[in-house]
Amino acid sequence: MPWVVCRNNALRITLHVPRPTLKEVIGISFTELRINRQIRAKEVRVIDSNGASLGVFPLDEAVKMADDRDTDLVEMSPNAKPPVCKLLDYGKYKYEQTKKDKVAKKKQHTVVTKEIQVRPNIDPHDLKIKLDHAAEFFDKSYKVKFVIRFRGRELEYKEKIGPEMIQKIVTYLSEKADVETEPQKEERVIIFVMAPKKKK
Repeated sequence: MPWVVCRNNALRITLHVPRPTLKEVIGISFTELRINRQIRAKEVRVIDSNGASLGVFPLDEAVKMADDRDTDLVEMSPNAKPPVCKLLDYGKYKYEQTKKDKVAKKKQHTVVTKEIQVRPNIDPHDLKIKLDHAAEFFDKSYKVKFVIRFRGRELEYKEKIGPEMIQKIVTYLSEKADVETEPQKEERVIIFVMAPKKKK
């Protein structure tokens, strides 16, 4: 809630903003499960490490059962009635989950789109440099958005020069990429996207 402070006939508003948590700052997602005495339910459904149901027990008895087996009582489904708990080594479980998360993250494929702008009267050598950059992007599996930008009197020849420029670009890069989105004409630009050819 803001504090309003009057000083020298001037109004100053001071906002007291709560400090962000470590989770918010570094983006770590904590999914800690309640174990043993951290579990709040009075009774729980217990399953063993193989997934077989052992029945419903008072919490104290379930925790003792875990102690006898040299495992932890881990609350897997807190919203179930009664909550479902599993007998397992929680340290080992966390380690395996971390490994799975890392593997899943590696498999995630983020599509990157680079943008290259060209002018209709660009020097052929400069155009080649830009298209060679595009070829490098395709080698890295990036998509490329081409923006052909017209200015001044160039707009009078947009309908003629535009398709010619598109053809030059597509022909030069035809071995590495295909047109993904057809050219879209706007007031001063023509935009289209090329994507790397799919590997067979």
